[in-house]
Amino acid sequence: MKTPDKQPGFEKSLERLEAIVQEMESGTMSLDKMMKHFEEGMGLVKFCSEKLNEVEHKIEILVKKNGQMTAEPFAAPEADTAPDKETENI
Repeated sequence: MKTPDKQPGFEKSLERLEAIVQEMESGTMSLDKMMKHFEEGMGLVKFCSEKLNEVEHKIEILVKKNGQMTAEPFAAPEADTAPDKETENI
C-alpha cells in the first residue's frame, strides 16, 4: 500500500543519494550544482537515518525475553570462527 505523501521510500532515497555521490565525485560539476547536490544529499541522509532509527526502534520493541516484552538494542550475531578452547582438546 502506497503512502499518500510524496516522500520517496528508503530504497529510492538511498539510490538517489548514491547517484548524487557518483556525480559529485566525477569532478565535472559547477560549484553551484555541487552545492545543490550537497543540500539534496544532506536531506536524503537525514531521511534515511530517521528511517533506520525507526526500524531499529521497532526491532527493540519486538524483542521478547522470558515472556516479557523488553527493549534490547539490536545487534547482529557475531560469527565465532575460532575453535572453542574447551572443544579443541576433545
